[in-house]
Amino acid sequence: MNSLIEIVSSTGIYEFTMGTTGAKVKGRYSFIYVYEDDEWKIAHHHSSVMPEGIVKPEPITKDEIRSLFGLWNDALATEDPKKVADRYSKRGVLLPTVSDIPRTDYPKIVDYFKHFLKLKPQGEILEGNIMIGANWAQDAGIYEFTMGTTGAKVKGRYTYVYVFEDGEWKISQHHSSVMPEANKAAPMTEERARNLFQLWNMALATEDPDAVTARYSKNAVLLPTVSDVPRTTPELINDYFVGFLEKKPQGEILESTIHMGHNWCQDMGIYEFTMGATGDKVKGRYSFVYVFEDGQWKIAHHHSSVMPEGILGPN
Repeated sequence: MNSLIEIVSSTGIYEFTMGTTGAKVKGRYSFIYVYEDDEWKIAHHHSSVMPEGIVKPEPITKDEIRSLFGLWNDALATEDPKKVADRYSKRGVLLPTVSDIPRTDYPKIVDYFKHFLKLKPQGEILEGNIMIGANWAQDAGIYEFTMGTTGAKVKGRYTYVYVFEDGEWKISQHHSSVMPEANKAAPMTEERARNLFQLWNMALATEDPDAVTARYSKNAVLLPTVSDVPRTTPELINDYFVGFLEKKPQGEILESTIHMGHNWCQDMGIYEFTMGATGDKVKGRYSFVYVFEDGQWKIAHHHSSVMPEGILGPN
């Protein structure tokens, strides 16, 4: 060994195999060795990821982030559930307003929009807050949907998390929920009372009997239009909607009178259903009594009946 050599440098590329997972990771290295106490020791060790492993942030502005909602809204307008689902990332998660099922893959997201799009929804952001990071962004706030089938307007809270994936900005997380005031006992207003009907109507659009049953209180009573059986338990209510939802109904209130009390309200009048399965339209009289239960407004009493002229004939 040449006694004049006191420092040795070694630089290059190395690869690690992780025994616990089998994963392989490449990196760049620099070792500087010194001869110390009759041994070569590492005096300096610099290890770094490969340059191609460093993610270059994709530049984006707040206006461009907000325009991503417009792309999603345009997809809604096509009424094609696959085009809407295509706006979500490969591992996107959708927590929808009127379904208890987290939508964690493409088929489940398609399934949700297959039903929701029957309402012909179009959204508008009323207020929002945007944050931007390295290849991700968040837009959270309040939006309002106008349902093209009925003209009804429904407000909700939203959170979108976008990620840059395969050269496009996609929705990684979408969380939508009813407005908190819809779940407050007071103050109730006529507008909020009518919005409770829209939550029920949106549950119909899911074609999921469980989603509709969830709109009823624990001790609810349903006196349906075309069944002689009073539905006095969640199981009986669910059973009724199993059959009724096969007609793909969507309701619209034509006339309404609302009374409000402490932790309850009543909405009664005339509604009309369009049966998506056949295109038929059916009018009926309704009474909804809502109660505040477990932090939410639920249907405690629902009485639906055919119009009197359907029985007695025109006057």
